[in-house]
Amino acid sequence: MSGQALVIGASGGIGGALVKALEERGLRVQTLSRSVDGFDITDQASVDRALGSLKGPYDLIIVATGALEIDGAEPEKTIRAISQQAMTDQLTLNAVGPALVLRHAADLLPKDTRGVFAVMSARVGSIGDNRLGGWISYRTAKAAVNQVVHTASIELARSHPHSICVAMHPGTVKTQFTEKYLGRHPATEPSEAAAHLLDVIDGLVPDDTGQFFDWAGKAVPW
Repeated sequence: MSGQALVIGASGGIGGALVKALEERGLRVQTLSRSVDGFDITDQASVDRALGSLKGPYDLIIVATGALEIDGAEPEKTIRAISQQAMTDQLTLNAVGPALVLRHAADLLPKDTRGVFAVMSARVGSIGDNRLGGWISYRTAKAAVNQVVHTASIELARSHPHSICVAMHPGTVKTQFTEKYLGRHPATEPSEAAAHLLDVIDGLVPDDTGQFFDWAGKAVPW
């Protein structure tokens, strides 16, 4: 991997680890985040203003934004616990936000050489892998962003045949994002998760575009 990368959500646990890992691999990294740049992925004007001012192309674009809790609304244990506001907030941040960024993909990726656009999703967004129920709003938002990525990949391939657009599951990572929910589940440090993700990205080819991969490079069922 070489060239120039863009990491959106760079101030988060996974985002920050990805920035560090990319820089260690010799890439020039441009970052965007709410806390540092005032970048609001849920606001179209903010997204358009920030991405419209960038000077690409970027060989790699990673969207590492997202949240499991928004404004204190915890993942629901049952469908009876959903609220309109909580579900709307989840869809806005975890699905609409990445879609707003993907609107700019064709302008930011190289047209005649390999480029990768990766969106951090989650295995719980898999419909085929859902055997436990619960977490309805978060699951729905991640399932929605998977559809956004898959659809965008089809359109992007028409003008950028060497580009790869994928959803990725980073695994359970020890961050502020997940600390309340780790429990008995094994979790990895952000630096380890970043290394795994970049190894998978390194191995992607254009035929992989539109797919959903985990941190080990295995396909996740839709």
